[in-house]
Amino acid sequence: MALTTAQKAKVLEKVRVHDKDTGSSEAQVALFTKEIEVLSKHLKKHQKDNSSRLGLLKMVAKRKRLLDFLKRSNPKRHASLLKKLDL
Repeated sequence: MALTTAQKAKVLEKVRVHDKDTGSSEAQVALFTKEIEVLSKHLKKHQKDNSSRLGLLKMVAKRKRLLDFLKRSNPKRHASLLKKLDL
């Protein structure tokens, strides 16, 4: 269920800060958001997959922590990221 390299590149196109950006807060939040969407679709089919549900909850928590950090450190970038990702 992990994202392929092509999927990651497509997600990172929208939010990257520079051309080789993979570790910025914006990039990480975007990747977590895509993974969360994929896992949510999976869990709609497989309701009893509790290990995936736990992974989903952990990803949501990590994304929230990253968004909180970004909001504290740079509110303008936080607002623009939320618009780009439709959160």
